[in-house]
Amino acid sequence: MAQFSVNPVRFDPYKNFKFRVKWDGKYVAGVSKVGALKRTTDPISHREGGDPSSERKSPGQTKYEAIMLERGVTHDQEFEQWANKVWNYGAGLGSEVSLKDFRKDIIIEVYNEAGQLAIAYKVYRCWVSEYQALPELDASANAVAIQTLKIENEGWERDYEVGEPSEGTFTEPA
Repeated sequence: MAQFSVNPVRFDPYKNFKFRVKWDGKYVAGVSKVGALKRTTDPISHREGGDPSSERKSPGQTKYEAIMLERGVTHDQEFEQWANKVWNYGAGLGSEVSLKDFRKDIIIEVYNEAGQLAIAYKVYRCWVSEYQALPELDASANAVAIQTLKIENEGWERDYEVGEPSEGTFTEPA
């Protein structure tokens, strides 16, 4: 079976450096790194008294790991505004947490080398469990200041409406 049905001459998998993150219907500026989408299902071991000495296994609870987002520090306030919905220091008694809208669904899009949308995942009921506004600052360093968000979620799925893009006609050089 071909790995790419629309582009059968393509052999290389998609690269990991062309992607975008979207929430509230807008792309989030400057995201430079997205952690892995990972889920784990715990096995439940059991056996009946008359079974052989080996145990049987069946699936138990499934857990979805948190996703880390990173970007360079800029004046864009999206990371901070979302983190403040979970806990806003100094907001006043009873209004530190925005119970109405601290959760968001996000979309992670992966693009091919030509910048065409190739794959998308929908991540559900996300909220910020950790926010780093500034990294450690070092006057001797030669690096970009990075902000991070740790996003908890309750599951994700691939968006099958995003199909393989047509990458055009390939011609061999003469």
